Amino acid sequence: MDVGDSLLLRLQRDQASARREQQKDRVLLLGMILSDVKNREIEVRRDATDDDVMDVIRKGIKRRRESVALYGTAGRTDLLEKEQREVTALEAYLPAEVDPDLVRAAVREAILAGAVNMGAVMAKVMPLFKGRVEGGTINAIVREELARG
Repeated sequence: MDVGDSLLLRLQRDQASARREQQKDRVLLLGMILSDVKNREIEVRRDATDDDVMDVIRKGIKRRRESVALYGTAGRTDLLEKEQREVTALEAYLPAEVDPDLVRAAVREAILAGAVNMGAVMAKVMPLFKGRVEGGTINAIVREELARG
C-alpha cells in the first residue's frame, strides 16, 4: 500500500483483487463494508475520511462479534467460524490496538486531575485513543480504576 492511499481506496483495491482471485466470501465482506461506507458518505454529505472508514469497519466488527456470541449460544459453530473469520479479516484494516497499560495510565491521570465519575473520566480519555482502542475496553479500565478509589 502506498503511503498516500486512503483506507477506502485500499478496500476497493482489495475487493477487486479478491474478485480476480474468485474469493467470494472476501468479495462479499468487502462489498458490505464499502456499501456501509457509501451510506456513511450519504449520511454526512461528504466524502468519507479514513476516520469515517475506520468507524464503519469497527461497527462491522462489533456486529460480527455480537453474532459470534449469539451463534455460540445457539450451537451454530459453522456460522460462528464464518463471522470470526470476517472479524479477523476486518481487523487487518485497523491500526494496531494500544497497550492497555497506556490506557490505564491515562485513566489514572484523568482521575488525579479531578475526574471523579465515569462520564468525566471517559470524556478526558476517549479523545486520546479515538480510533485506536475500543470504547468497551476503555470503559472496563475506567470502572476498575474508579472502583479502586
